[in-house]
Amino acid sequence: MSAVFEVRQGSSPVILAFPHTGTDMPADIRARLNDNGSLLADTDWHIHHLYEGLLPQATTVRATFHRYVIDANRDPSGASLYPGQNTTGLVPVSDFDGNAIWKEGCEPDEADIAARLETFHRPYHRALSAELERVRRLHGVAVLYDCHSIRSLIPFLFEGRLPDFNIGTDNGASCDPAMEKAVTDIAAAAGADGYSSVLNGRFRGGWTTRHYGKPETATHAIQMELSQSSHLAAEALPFAYDPAKAARLRSHLKQILERVEAIALGMKR
Repeated sequence: MSAVFEVRQGSSPVILAFPHTGTDMPADIRARLNDNGSLLADTDWHIHHLYEGLLPQATTVRATFHRYVIDANRDPSGASLYPGQNTTGLVPVSDFDGNAIWKEGCEPDEADIAARLETFHRPYHRALSAELERVRRLHGVAVLYDCHSIRSLIPFLFEGRLPDFNIGTDNGASCDPAMEKAVTDIAAAAGADGYSSVLNGRFRGGWTTRHYGKPETATHAIQMELSQSSHLAAEALPFAYDPAKAARLRSHLKQILERVEAIALGMKR
């Protein structure tokens, strides 16, 4: 099996994280998935390609393993991100529609979870932590921009249609207010181009955003959950990338990243 993460170092104060674009998994884990789980349908399809080159000097940290192995954006303790709401766990037992993903009798147990934490989750976060520290040493500030996507219609997880831009700042706790405002303003302005947006709606930031986003230590974090309808040909197999849709969306994402970077550089101390 290949390395569980990929890092590309840059000189910007911005780090792009991709915890859910990987599709790798050990053969013994893959063999335990049922037919539904084998589809890997809950992947954040093509997101690392969507962001490619938008902020050339940004560092990128990408998990190569699939979220069904272990979810890199979940609390390692197993605590729910959204108590009282349907969600998927540290090692999911169902997909986003609530359907089982493991063969009967093959569901992960506590020993599986502990092993996967050590082999996958912790190495990814050690790499991410190291890059945040490196960037903060360079600039006196670091910004973690956590890149995600999800189908726009998933009744098991949320009612109605999800907006295109879902900005998560842990209700304002994970980043400077100027960054939050800049991202929300640009996303709102994209409404003229047909996009919808929300701040701290159904997704207010996963464990990554909440864990690392500590403005008082000059580390800021923002999660961007994009609806897959904004850049895929269809939100179903084979989840093909739509270059025309993506090009339109990339222009707005570029504005967001450049503005966040400018604000961070203005905070240098």
